[in-house]
This record gives sequence, C-alpha cells and structure tokens, in this order.
Amino acid sequence: MKYIIVLGDGMADEPVESLGNRTPLQFARTPYMDLLAKRGNSGLLATIPEGMHPGSEVANLSVLGYNPADVLEGRGALEAASMGIDILPEEMAMRCNLIKKIPRGLPRGILKKPTVS
Repeated sequence: MKYIIVLGDGMADEPVESLGNRTPLQFARTPYMDLLAKRGNSGLLATIPEGMHPGSEVANLSVLGYNPADVLEGRGALEAASMGIDILPEEMAMRCNLIKKIPRGLPRGILKKPTVS
C-alpha cells in the first residue's frame, strides 16, 4: 500500500483584521486540500516529544518514525542530508532563510528570481 503524508508545516498563523479576523489559511480558497481531507484520513498527532523545541525539524522527524532526541543534529544537518550532502565529523552544516527587505510604498509580492543587493 502506498501513502501520501501531507504536513501543513508552517500553516499556523494569527487572524488578520483585513481578512475579517481570519487567518490566511481560513481566508484562502483550498479546493484541493478540501478534497484530500474529504477523501482521505485526517487527524491530529502529537509530534513534539516533551522537552524538545516545537520546530518543524523535530515534528517532521517524528512523523517519519525517527526519535528526534536520538537523531536530531540541527536543521542544517537535516537539510544537507535531504540534498545528499555528507557532513564529516569535523564539519558543521548551518541553515538560514534569505529575505529581501522591500521599502515601504513599493509593491510586494513573490520574487521571480533571487536578486543580490
């Protein structure tokens, strides 16, 4: 049997006044997610072991059947492993998010390709 696991990682948010005090997810049109929920099985799962940081790296390892307390070496190592990059014992992998600050008054949106400022 084959399974598809859909994780709503990062979908939690706060209500936004301009969206009628709904979260972006509550406001969004989600016909395909609704269809998956209707035809599939859904539920809640406790994925953060007690005492661990409630981050997606911990939760995703738990969902995949790993014990984060035994295998988690940080987000950088997890991202490197996902790309097939071997890290030697004397090496360290780091992960960061890149952002671009847009001055007030300029249009905002998704960047089409990375830019260097």
